[in-house]
Amino acid sequence: MPDLVVIFRAHSDIEASVVRGLLEAHGVPSVMSPNVPYAVFPPTVGALGEVRISVNESDADLARRIIESHRTELPGGRLIRLRDEFEALQQAIGYRFRDVGLLEHAMTHTSRANEDVSGGVLDNESLEFLGDAVLGFVIADQLFRDFPAFDEGQKSKTKAALVSTAALARQAERLGLGDHLLLGRGEEKTGGRRKQALLADGYEALIAAIYLDGGIEQAHAFITRAFAPLLDNIRRHGLSGRDYKSSLQEYLQSHDDPLPEYRIAGTIGPDHRKLFQVEVVVRGEPIATATGPSKKEAEQEAARVALEKLGIQN
Repeated sequence: MPDLVVIFRAHSDIEASVVRGLLEAHGVPSVMSPNVPYAVFPPTVGALGEVRISVNESDADLARRIIESHRTELPGGRLIRLRDEFEALQQAIGYRFRDVGLLEHAMTHTSRANEDVSGGVLDNESLEFLGDAVLGFVIADQLFRDFPAFDEGQKSKTKAALVSTAALARQAERLGLGDHLLLGRGEEKTGGRRKQALLADGYEALIAAIYLDGGIEQAHAFITRAFAPLLDNIRRHGLSGRDYKSSLQEYLQSHDDPLPEYRIAGTIGPDHRKLFQVEVVVRGEPIATATGPSKKEAEQEAARVALEKLGIQN
């Protein structure tokens, strides 16, 4: 049996799987140890917390050259490792991952996973599902404790507003999360980094990644920090019931402009989770676009974005 040589070590089995796929795409067989498939829950990866890739001794030099040559295949030719690639995001969220592969998983859109030939890259849809549940629980718990005077209807309405696609997209934008999304070429070309649905999904997946990496305490701390300004605003001003469509209409009328029109620009996602994309049009020109789980919510969000672009405080 040929002697095996360890040529790559990682603390993330996603990172190791990508490297293994790269080697095998170049005809270099390899062994990953421990040999476990990636799952949503972090695996135990060796006594020292490592995943190791080994190759035949005769292939070792070639394997090392392949790995080094592909470290620079990034925009601008920067030399960057997986741990460094998300450094800015980790600083923005105030949490450092033990398994940075979970963060990469959370940022990986299905369009990127579908383009990967190695089979070692998974999209973030499962993490999005888990993050939605964790976020919903923490927000519900916070509302129950901090707003005892709210009845069930008020709590439900507040929670729905806080975890809506538009609200989560704004949270993601504050972190610069769009800059870190891993997208396929098609999504990249169509402005995927600015799409509300992708930002919101990435934000929920990020929450799941924090939960899996650090437990419910770390996820709770992150969500509490992120939503504290919004909850403080509710404490000071109460539950906002502002009608952005009416506000936009009043603004336009005061400037002798015609009433806005709302057009369905398209839909995103499967039927059971469809998002409506709406653009608000004035004098035949679109001035803002937004998405929402219903036409009504999408129109309200489009009106809010339009007011923001017009310099009207929301």
